[in-house]
Amino acid sequence: MSNHVSEVTQDHVLDALRHVIDPDLGRDIVSLGFVTQNAVCDGIVKVTVNLTTPACPIKDKLKAECVERIQAIPGVKEANVEMTAVVKGASGPPRKIAPGVKHVVAVSSGKGGVGKSTVTVNLATALVRAGARVGILDCDVYGPDIPMMMGLSGEPDSANQRLIPKERHGVLTMSIGYLLEDDKPVMWRGPMVHKLIEQFLGDVEWGELDYLLVDMPPGTGDAQLSLAQLVPLSGAVLVTTPQAVSTFDVGKAISMFQQVNVEVLGIVENMSGYTIRGTVEGAGAGQTVNLQTSQGDVSLKTDANGGFETVVHIFGSGGAERLAKKYDFPVIGTVPLDPNVRVGGDAGDPVVLSHPDSVMAKAFTEAAGHFAQRVAIREHSSLPILQ
Repeated sequence: MSNHVSEVTQDHVLDALRHVIDPDLGRDIVSLGFVTQNAVCDGIVKVTVNLTTPACPIKDKLKAECVERIQAIPGVKEANVEMTAVVKGASGPPRKIAPGVKHVVAVSSGKGGVGKSTVTVNLATALVRAGARVGILDCDVYGPDIPMMMGLSGEPDSANQRLIPKERHGVLTMSIGYLLEDDKPVMWRGPMVHKLIEQFLGDVEWGELDYLLVDMPPGTGDAQLSLAQLVPLSGAVLVTTPQAVSTFDVGKAISMFQQVNVEVLGIVENMSGYTIRGTVEGAGAGQTVNLQTSQGDVSLKTDANGGFETVVHIFGSGGAERLAKKYDFPVIGTVPLDPNVRVGGDAGDPVVLSHPDSVMAKAFTEAAGHFAQRVAIREHSSLPILQ
């Protein structure tokens, strides 16, 4: 008795999935080992694809392509594809300090006032929303803002002579701000900063984390050098604003990370424009609105409801792009100015959570996805780890 419908095998499924390429790693998902389950029964295929990060921004696109490839196999009646993710961690020998943390990443800036801590808390909460396990280590000893921005205060608990991180919004945090009196200035020399960072990495119960974001003091001082000496970093994310003085100072930070062999994963341009929007009462579509801005007059057309919108680049534009081009790394996010960020930050609720549908939240979520991509590319790099 012959069966005219060809029987689908696991090999057929794997052959089909070899055409699905991870664009970041430049290889197919089968050779990368991403296909962790491949079951076939009477024309019904069930596949699990395990990606490098839960924050993968192309997860849905890859899933759709997998379904399409499997459904194209003769004899397939149904294609079920489940997407999972496990962050593998950096290659090389296990880390002695904070061994359960897969990736330690510095968030740094060339100068103060660029919103570095704001970027840190919103990246962290966006990664948690995507399903990652994330911590923030606040190493900005001179201006520890993480406690306020995360809505936390008071001394941390301890167990077995180890500090327990404070947790909110699913993010584990540790900061010198929990241990100091409010309004008391910090006047520390370099060796004290080094010792603090060492203790916050080694004597804190971080547990198993995918990403530990380290909020650094602005500039290129002792804290950055200490961190690079103490723990193998998966890279650094730099934060700048568009104005020339900020991007000039970030250039110095880039050179410093190059000197200590820390890869710059990318740059986030914060305050990259201010959105002005409004409505002309009684106006229909196509009416002209003239705005006078610090950068000159802007002429806009109203939409069907009489609404108009434009972005004014009050700090200039393109600074991050120029740096990225010069030093060959990407801009992983551009975040406009918005009062909701300040309100959320002061209340301890990052804008990613307090206004999830806002332009700001979407910009941070996109930046978190690009960040996770960059870490994954480094994770799968075939270059040897130099000790």
